[in-house]
Amino acid sequence: MKQAAGPRTRFGAWLARPLASFHLIVTITGLLTVLGLVMVLSSSSVESYADTGSAYGTFTTQLIFVAVGAVLFYVALLLPVRVMRTMALPAFAVSVVLLALVLIPGIGTLSGGARRWFTLGPLSFQPSELAKVTLVVWGAHLLASRRQNASVKEMVVPLVPAALLVCVLIVLQPNLSTTIAFGIILASLLWFAGLPLRLFLGIVGAGAAAALVLALTAGYRSDRVKAYLNPGADPQGIGYQGRQAKFSLADGGLFGRGLGQSRAKWSYLPNSHNDFIFAIIGEELGFLGCMLVIGLFALFVYAGLRIAMRSIDPFLRLLTATATTWILAQALINIGYVIGLLPVTGLQLPLVSAGGSSIAITLFMFGVIANAARHEPEAVAALHAGQVGRFGRMLRLPMPEQYSPARAEAARKAAQAKAAQKRAAQQRAAQQQRAAAPPPRRRAVAGRPAPDPRRADPRRGRALASDERTRRSNGRTGERGFRR
Repeated sequence: MKQAAGPRTRFGAWLARPLASFHLIVTITGLLTVLGLVMVLSSSSVESYADTGSAYGTFTTQLIFVAVGAVLFYVALLLPVRVMRTMALPAFAVSVVLLALVLIPGIGTLSGGARRWFTLGPLSFQPSELAKVTLVVWGAHLLASRRQNASVKEMVVPLVPAALLVCVLIVLQPNLSTTIAFGIILASLLWFAGLPLRLFLGIVGAGAAAALVLALTAGYRSDRVKAYLNPGADPQGIGYQGRQAKFSLADGGLFGRGLGQSRAKWSYLPNSHNDFIFAIIGEELGFLGCMLVIGLFALFVYAGLRIAMRSIDPFLRLLTATATTWILAQALINIGYVIGLLPVTGLQLPLVSAGGSSIAITLFMFGVIANAARHEPEAVAALHAGQVGRFGRMLRLPMPEQYSPARAEAARKAAQAKAAQKRAAQQRAAQQQRAAAPPPRRRAVAGRPAPDPRRADPRRGRALASDERTRRSNGRTGERGFRR
């Protein structure tokens, strides 16, 4: 008699399906987004009503950006890999220009002592969120374009200088938390690209030292470090927010007080709908709700690393692994400072915190990861065999292209040849300019006569033929001092 398969066997069989990774990413994205919308509505209703007279003010803004993010998620699914790689450098350059423009008074909006946003009516846009995605895509493209045995210089330049430029622009806003996120992205790119361990540890150590110096130099940042090291020193001042977050988590217990029943959101916990939304989740949904959020992020990490390991395209492998590490690190940092394990940094909980442009850009990144899942070899074979599925037919997604190492190598060599031709043309143009330029005139030094131009004969110093010596001597070869 044939026994029924257990849950573990059924789940393993489901994971063995060609499009399991794609369905996992889409499902996790939907669950986190819906949970975030519900918790933003619950945690922001009191403050929104006090500020605007409507309990749905912050929730409406978040819903608008979620709709924009859903469109970006779909656009990311439609993008071919070659288009992503072609647009990587221009998109990164545009994000750097936006980071520079936001620092200009009158263009960037100053709020809370920082100039980080472009404001268009009721909506605001933070260019640093766009720069995160463009750095991930451009860095993956840059490192994937290198040959297998690339030197350390080829791996580091120009990626590290460009990332440092972005970090400097963000520090000037100032925004240390986003700078830390960029440091995590850069470290992930270099780690997954195979940078030597000693050099990698040196770069990470230098970045950690720079972050520590920045954290201790500014007043509000050093206050956060002091509140972390000694939470009870100023319970009504710098330690107030962290203490209220712990009270909220403790008040939730195992099952929580119930959805919408939080006490901390009644102006007891600042930024309860944004940086500290995890505390509201713990208070209303309890320990089980917190574990649900952590479990969803853990499942996302599993799916992202599974996609990276199953991909044969180096670009998609680097892109997926780096994006997964960045989103995981941001979630862990947010949860860490809410529960008191880390100093408060201001990094949001991805897809859950109210963030406007942050959630829209993060949804686009999740769409890129889902697109990479459709490029797994098994997924490509199944889709070309007609196993599109109901979801794929509804979205009308294009067929992914199978990665060809030979075609990728030919493209890399063509790009290298084009770059070599460009360098050679520049060198020839420089040589022609030097040849066409008149020779520099030698200036007479004070107290010394100017050189005789007749003595600048290029034939000077060379032995002369006998007829040339006779011509120059005017026939006086028999006189003293001239030898036949």
